[in-house]
Amino acid sequence: MLGTGPQDVWTLFHSLSFDFSVWELWGPLLYGGRLVVVDRDAATDPLEFARLLVARRVTVLNQVPSAFGNLVTEAADEGIRLPALRRVVFGGEALVPADVRRWWAQGIAPDAQLVNMYGITETTVHVTWCPLSPAVLEQAAPGRTPIGRPLPHLTVSLRDAQGDPVAAGEPGEIWVAGAGVTHGYLDRPELTAGRFVDPADGSGRHYRSGDWAVADAEGGLFYAGRQDGQVKLRGFRIELGEIEAALRALPGVSGAACLVTADAHGEQSLTAYLVADRTELPASTVRTELAVRLPSHMVPQHVHYLERLPVTPHGKLDRAALAA
Repeated sequence: MLGTGPQDVWTLFHSLSFDFSVWELWGPLLYGGRLVVVDRDAATDPLEFARLLVARRVTVLNQVPSAFGNLVTEAADEGIRLPALRRVVFGGEALVPADVRRWWAQGIAPDAQLVNMYGITETTVHVTWCPLSPAVLEQAAPGRTPIGRPLPHLTVSLRDAQGDPVAAGEPGEIWVAGAGVTHGYLDRPELTAGRFVDPADGSGRHYRSGDWAVADAEGGLFYAGRQDGQVKLRGFRIELGEIEAALRALPGVSGAACLVTADAHGEQSLTAYLVADRTELPASTVRTELAVRLPSHMVPQHVHYLERLPVTPHGKLDRAALAA
């Protein structure tokens, strides 16, 4: 599907403990391409990494959205262009449409196709494929990101809590079946039984992902967050991803996260972390704008400003570092 060949140069950006690295390793090597192993310094410094992409003339780049957002910021600030790059593949986290739009607006790699892929370790890395365009992003409702359609060797169904398929437009849990689904967890029979199931409709063994999605009338899938991505605060169930999507939609915000934090007395509250100019978008304006878009119990009480969001060795948002 990627059309990889011996002319391609990929990067091994992610930790070997992260399933994305399996894709990065074998993607080029199976087709005679070259693999550039990214050292720790470059993997944690987006400006150094951007310069490496230029120097090595990388053609296929795989990125977790949190790391990609930092890369876009540095490349835009430094005027870096990547003319050799022909494809960017996203995975590991929910896509951040605002960062994709910034990438396009800056013309960082004008000939590169951007592809969003949803996947899970238990299904051998990737499940769906979605080439991105401005029109595709416009189809997604706020807080939802396009993940496209299943890869040819897999099937995806969206199901309710009883395991029954849901109608188009209704949110449901992503169930995956097919050749990529693993046998289960080693020496964890109870966990395996809870996640790997045979539905009553006789459609065969499925993996229950714990992720939510919505399908449109044509079968296109839109990721809607984790089942366990909710928190409870003062009696309200809150989806942090919905708050983060609203934060990213604010003008001048190039990165956003939200956590439940506690003060010295144990009092819990919502705290937003923004990559934005404090003078152009003060905390009072953030809260005022969010109050128009969200219920009052979902408006963060605190706003912190960062130069960039911290990421783990896997390239994902490091929520523990934010809370420290």
